[in-house]
Amino acid sequence: MNVYFENITLTTESSSSRTNLHIIDGIIVHNSPEISTYKSENTKIIDGSTLTCLPGLFDMHVHFREPGQEYKETIETGCNSAANGGFTGVLCMPNTSPAIDHQAIVEYINAKAKGNIVDVYSSAAITLKREGTTLSPMRQLHDAGVLMFTDDGSCLMDSQLMRNAYDYASDFDGLLSQHCEDHQLTKNFAMNEGTVSEKLGFKGYPTVAEEIIIARDIQLANYCGNRRYHVSHMSSKGGVQLVRDAKDRGQRITCEVTPHHFVLTDSAIEQYGTNAKMNPPLRTEEHRLALIDGICNGTVDCIATDHAPHASHEKVVDFSSGANGITGLETSFALSYTTFVSSGLISLSKLVALMSTNPRSILQLPRISFEVGTSANITIVNTQLEWEIDIQKHQSKSLNTPFNGFKVVGKPMYTINNSQIYTCNL
Repeated sequence: MNVYFENITLTTESSSSRTNLHIIDGIIVHNSPEISTYKSENTKIIDGSTLTCLPGLFDMHVHFREPGQEYKETIETGCNSAANGGFTGVLCMPNTSPAIDHQAIVEYINAKAKGNIVDVYSSAAITLKREGTTLSPMRQLHDAGVLMFTDDGSCLMDSQLMRNAYDYASDFDGLLSQHCEDHQLTKNFAMNEGTVSEKLGFKGYPTVAEEIIIARDIQLANYCGNRRYHVSHMSSKGGVQLVRDAKDRGQRITCEVTPHHFVLTDSAIEQYGTNAKMNPPLRTEEHRLALIDGICNGTVDCIATDHAPHASHEKVVDFSSGANGITGLETSFALSYTTFVSSGLISLSKLVALMSTNPRSILQLPRISFEVGTSANITIVNTQLEWEIDIQKHQSKSLNTPFNGFKVVGKPMYTINNSQIYTCNL
């Protein structure tokens, strides 16, 4: 690799400026408005006048399905999807088969991901087999490199066990997260509880089912000594308020939201069917706007995709039987840029914080540097380009998304990490 981005805009979470960026064998050898002295006949020169260089994007909530459900996605195809969407790092959820609840499974994932352009990290189950009855060997998993603990896909309903998990993780200041859903209130749900569910005749999932668990876990985190806690794929107005209040009290609470929850509402189900079916479900406009406001005012820490690939036979069924979840890695940046930056709601620097800096900070990963001599961990985008999402160009093994054909602004162009460069094809 010997690539020179000439007159490119470099944007971080705190600044933006023009520069010439030269990368050789994965190392930044020049970052200055001056001309690089390392240019040679072997240097590939790329006109950066319409391009912007960002710290590599990071998605802290993906499902790569391996081990156990490779027909939906593998670590290899998941990484291809991530790179195509501009991501240099991801955090995998533990609801694989078997669940990520022992060191050997973490080591298996690490071995499968070794040498990839995308850095793959693991979260692990709070309880064995994600069954909500016995704590996993959390200390051993932490020592094996696990960055977060969650029974994602299921909620840990047992309050005593959640308290025990906080206490157990306190020895290493571990991060606990929840799929916040009171299952007693959501049994057999198909979509959000509201006027659309009443119209279509489907069992609804009330927002209070999410908010009850968020409130309980925040209270427990405080009671157990201000423990670290992260709310996954938050979807409700009440959830935003609970997180904001906890932060105001000085608690170490963070949260994420997904593009589908701030772009779509439950009415999308009438048009997109099972490709708009997920958990938590799409909510009403009131909740969508609350999520947008939470991002703009700083309550929401990061944007994550909840990338959830499913095979066609799991989606091309009647709505109630359809699997929950959509793919998201190859649509996330464009949907986020279009919703927030192109519209003028936030700056690109703020989006960088939401999609790169903050998730890495939450997971206590190293901060990305653009200093000469450091390894390049970079996403190159064209913020001026208007384009149409085409799922036939996606690298994920599954194509379950409602966003095919959406017109968006802001396109990933190159992903650079681990001495590799990937040319995005979207």
